Amino acid sequence: MQLEIMPRKKRLSAGRVPLILFLCQMISALDVPLDSKLLEDLVQPPTITQQSPKDYIVDPRENIVIQCEAKGKPPPSFSWTRNGTHFDIDKDPLVTMKAGLGTLIINIMGEGKAETYEGVYQCTARNERGAAISNNIVVRPSRSPLWTKEKLEPITLRSGQSLILPCRPPVGLPPAIIFWMDNSFQRLPQSERVSQGLNGDLYFSNVLPEDSREDYICYARFNHTQTIQQKQPISLKVVLAKSSRERPPTFLTPQGNASNKEELRGNVLSLECIAEGLPTPIIYWIKEDGTLPTNRTFYRNFQKTLQITQVSEADSGKYQCIAKNALGVIHHTISVTVKAAPYWIMAPQNLVLSPGEDGALVCRANGNPKPRISWLSNGVPIEIAPDDPSRKINGDTIIFSSVQERSSAVYQCNASNEYGYLLGNAFVNVLAEPPRILTSENTLYQVIANRPALLDCAFFGSPLPTIEWFKGTKGSALREDTYVLHENGTLEIPVAQKDSTGTYTCVARNKLGMAKNEVHLEIKDPTRIIKQPEYAVVQRGSTVSFECKVKHDHTLIPTVIWLKDNGELPSDGRFTVDKDQLVVADVSDSDGGTYTCVANTTLDDVSASAVLSVVAPTPTPAPIYDVPNPPFDLELTDQLDKSVQLSWTPGDDNNSPITKFIIEYEDAMHEAGLWHHQTEVPGTQTTAQLKLSPYVNYSFRVMAENSLGRSLPSEASEQYLTKAAEPDKNPMTVEGLGSEPDNLVITWQPLNGFESNGPGLQYKVSWRQKDGDDEWTSVVVANVSKYIVSGTPTFVPYLIKVQALNDVGFAPEPAVVMGHSGEDLPMVAPGNVHVTVVNSTLAEVHWDPVPLKSVRGHLQGYRIYYWTDQNSSKRNRRHIEKKILTFQGSKTHGMLPGLEPFSHYTLNVRVVNGKGEGPASPDRVFHTPEGVPSAPSSLKIVNPTLDSLTLEWDPPSHPNGILTEYTLKYQPINSTHELGPLVDLKIPANKTRWTLKNLNFSTRYKFYFYAQTSAGSGSQITEEAVTTVDEGKMAGILPPDVGAGKAVNPRISKLTVAAAETYANISWEYEGPEHVNFYVEYGVAGSKEEWRKEIVNGSRSFFGLKGLMPGTAYKVRVGAEGDSGFVSSEDVFETGPAMASRQVDIATQGWFIGLMCAVALLILILLIVCFIRRNKGGKYPVKEKEDAHPDPEIQPMKEDDGTFGEYSDAEDHKPLKKGSRTPSDRTVKKEDSDDSLVDYGEGVNGQFNEDGSFIGQYSGKKEKEPAEGNESSEAPSPVNAMNSFV
Repeated sequence: MQLEIMPRKKRLSAGRVPLILFLCQMISALDVPLDSKLLEDLVQPPTITQQSPKDYIVDPRENIVIQCEAKGKPPPSFSWTRNGTHFDIDKDPLVTMKAGLGTLIINIMGEGKAETYEGVYQCTARNERGAAISNNIVVRPSRSPLWTKEKLEPITLRSGQSLILPCRPPVGLPPAIIFWMDNSFQRLPQSERVSQGLNGDLYFSNVLPEDSREDYICYARFNHTQTIQQKQPISLKVVLAKSSRERPPTFLTPQGNASNKEELRGNVLSLECIAEGLPTPIIYWIKEDGTLPTNRTFYRNFQKTLQITQVSEADSGKYQCIAKNALGVIHHTISVTVKAAPYWIMAPQNLVLSPGEDGALVCRANGNPKPRISWLSNGVPIEIAPDDPSRKINGDTIIFSSVQERSSAVYQCNASNEYGYLLGNAFVNVLAEPPRILTSENTLYQVIANRPALLDCAFFGSPLPTIEWFKGTKGSALREDTYVLHENGTLEIPVAQKDSTGTYTCVARNKLGMAKNEVHLEIKDPTRIIKQPEYAVVQRGSTVSFECKVKHDHTLIPTVIWLKDNGELPSDGRFTVDKDQLVVADVSDSDGGTYTCVANTTLDDVSASAVLSVVAPTPTPAPIYDVPNPPFDLELTDQLDKSVQLSWTPGDDNNSPITKFIIEYEDAMHEAGLWHHQTEVPGTQTTAQLKLSPYVNYSFRVMAENSLGRSLPSEASEQYLTKAAEPDKNPMTVEGLGSEPDNLVITWQPLNGFESNGPGLQYKVSWRQKDGDDEWTSVVVANVSKYIVSGTPTFVPYLIKVQALNDVGFAPEPAVVMGHSGEDLPMVAPGNVHVTVVNSTLAEVHWDPVPLKSVRGHLQGYRIYYWTDQNSSKRNRRHIEKKILTFQGSKTHGMLPGLEPFSHYTLNVRVVNGKGEGPASPDRVFHTPEGVPSAPSSLKIVNPTLDSLTLEWDPPSHPNGILTEYTLKYQPINSTHELGPLVDLKIPANKTRWTLKNLNFSTRYKFYFYAQTSAGSGSQITEEAVTTVDEGKMAGILPPDVGAGKAVNPRISKLTVAAAETYANISWEYEGPEHVNFYVEYGVAGSKEEWRKEIVNGSRSFFGLKGLMPGTAYKVRVGAEGDSGFVSSEDVFETGPAMASRQVDIATQGWFIGLMCAVALLILILLIVCFIRRNKGGKYPVKEKEDAHPDPEIQPMKEDDGTFGEYSDAEDHKPLKKGSRTPSDRTVKKEDSDDSLVDYGEGVNGQFNEDGSFIGQYSGKKEKEPAEGNESSEAPSPVNAMNSFV
């Protein structure tokens, strides 16, 4: 493949203008090299090489030198114009021209004046090939005029006022540099308050008394003449005002709210805002329609000047300066417009063409406004220049077609607008020159490995030659995928390796001939520091050494020098430089620093540094143990086809001996970046002989291991590409299966790149019929993983083999495997299908096998399709859901589980192979017997009453037969979820609703419900429901029987709690058998603690809980002990809050104790008197006695002794029987007993008097009357009532 410096130029037809831009890009200008031998016989038009600037300001005290130099062959002659007309040098004795150059020297130091020679000059350089012209050089002498005399009046101001001191320097050339100083030539201090403007004036935002002085002097420095002009001093006196009024900012410059600014592209844009005010305003800047450029924006003069460097059209816009102090803010907007003098987009380039070739000169410039392009030929406007038939002008482009030698000329492109102009010279040189190579023959290049190598091939020729490079004496041109060929002919090897060494030939060709040149390249090993100096901390007075072991190419001689802190070592005998180390003896504090080892050769240099820290003597630290440092300096030697020797230098073992080295390899050609284990060697070995595979680009790395672990990997070794060889193995997993009835698909697992052993990996695929006499058929395929053989018989066994090969040769003979061509659908259906019904959900199917030849494939088994058409209408019969059951292999029977009982089924059987199913056998019909039904679809309890519940249900969704009846079982549940007696009830099958009567009121029942067929009972469904409570009737009376043989369940209801601060009264109602012992359980609500249990004496229906915590929520329940144990539902109550104790306890006062003692003594005397009177008085009616002397035993119980006080059953408002002393509202008066004796009476017929004697007149015996509760209708005995509290 050729690598050409530039494509060959093609002829451009004059009419094909759209190709101009393409040709302009393709045709590169070839500048004639300034080679002395080449220039001796090579003709070239003039080229301006040096000229004075366009605007040339000269010092009037020195000679004027206007430069103009040019090159060309033959050497050009020079002429000048001044102000547009020929400047005759010979007629002016003060003007001379340098020999061989066009530079003018005007001698004005003798008698001439610079002003005489002020004007516009232009130089022309001409030879037989054309004329080049310079820019218009405007020559002006510099001026530094004096200040006009003026009388300056002293200025007097009050402090706080603003001030502008004008400078108004004289107009000079170039403009003066302004600054303010005093009489002592000291610059006046400036600040945010006092600063100099761009126009040179001095601005005071507000004056202070310290501003008073008589020598404010403005100076103008004219750099060109090195002179300084001085303005008359200005006197300023500032009078301290009694009070300076603060004021908001106003702008001193610029005036108004807005202004405009115009600047040229590439210049520095300077915007200024200076404001006055008190206190001194602060200035800051924003761009209204964008952001300020980050890297080109600068603030000067205390933020009062904004500067943007290298301004461009994008910087146009509105800029706003903002002045702000404590009293206000003002804004000024500056509209900036960026104009542009012409600038090049594509300057015209020299063209070197051969006769008959085509070319183009392109001149493109931009500016604001858009510049006008005009062309000149040899300094003459092209419109009036001699005509050239090969030339055609198209705006900014001149097109040349079939040029001849007379077409040679120098063309000038002028791009101008109102802000300036550009002038570009470009020649067209028509030459016919064979190639020449200018680089010296047999040049030797020496390059360090792994660095770029640049081999020069400077050339010239017309037409422009193409360049090719070759390596060695034989071989093809070097390919550009490995090398880089530059336009100047240089060959670049981006990463030079050892195998890059050799002789390279550069060949230059054009249609006129060929030239070649040989150069030589040597690749040297890089210089490396394989043992670097290490950081050291040493004690004063000790000795330290830094090691620097260098490895280098054996043909290069290195020089090793040591530096301290990048300077020379101290000239001290304590510093000794040995071959590989630096030793510093008797270390002092001044020896601390950075020590650098620098190794130099003629081609490269390397360095390594270490820091020395000097410390006071300290105890020796304990050694640090760690994993080893990585090995380094890997080197490959003894490089053979299938082996190589790897050597390395171990890293520091960090005080733990290295036990082994692990070597890994990377295959950069096939698996770049993936490292594989190669081998391991003992820790005492630093070389290893490695076995290699063919055609692998190896890199190696080494890791060290000690008892603490494994080091990091070393740097990778250099790469080593082994030679290619034939494959040593064949593909694995070879298979032959057909995808169609008439093909054979042969597949295999391809070899990976590592196993290919060489380029051009392919596979030889061979096949033949197993049972035939055919020869092997073979085909070689690319590196793929399958091959399809078409036109095979259906399902025929084949012998197959796949052999690997590459560009070197074949792998060993492969193993033969057997496969089959493609399968087709079976042709025959199974016969003699019959069904045996095992039970209502299981059937057994039998069939006869089909002939193996009819299978036409691998027999995978038999498939049974079965479905039920029960209850299916004609409309949806086609959408019957069929079930499928497959039996593997050659089985001839199978079981069908999961059938629906009491159903009609249809089935057929089909044979299955790898292709699919065969035809179906004739349908067989069978019937399943009845089974047990599923559970009823739903069960609901509706219309609960006091003693009845109504059940509604839906029949089973799967009756699995004919329903014969329903079974309902139910039983009551108490509050502890204990179950009562179970009742069994049969219900006809045609019912979906049933009402149960004579149930217990307010009782929860659990129901069990299921259906039955002749096969048995189905699954049950359960539900729970509660009968309602009649709150208008009294509780406690046993309800009437709900049916014969039904017993009443005992229960505790109406649990009531009356709580105080530390105790609570618990009461309840009970119905059930007599002689039941109760208990009360309680605990803190919401806690997990166990219930606390209190036993109730006797069979009372109340109890008092003591010792409770104030303000606490409690849970409580009541239960019965014994075999019929049950409990009530829970109730929750809260004790009252703790009462704040009084500051003085009256019970501890002496006067109160004495009073109580006197009262007790008085009561004792009264009791004795009453007792005596009673014994003397005989019998009297009890009623009168009670009215006259209430029995103290039935006085209300007070809270003082913790017994009951007032008690009221707020929930019970049942009327009381005659004989009860309790009012009808069931409240107990204070003179009555705290307990309702009616509620708690135990039905005692006889009563006792106060002394225990039996009397009958207290209350006669009465029969029980029907009641809604279980309270006694008889008047209770006070004695028994009191005994119940014990």
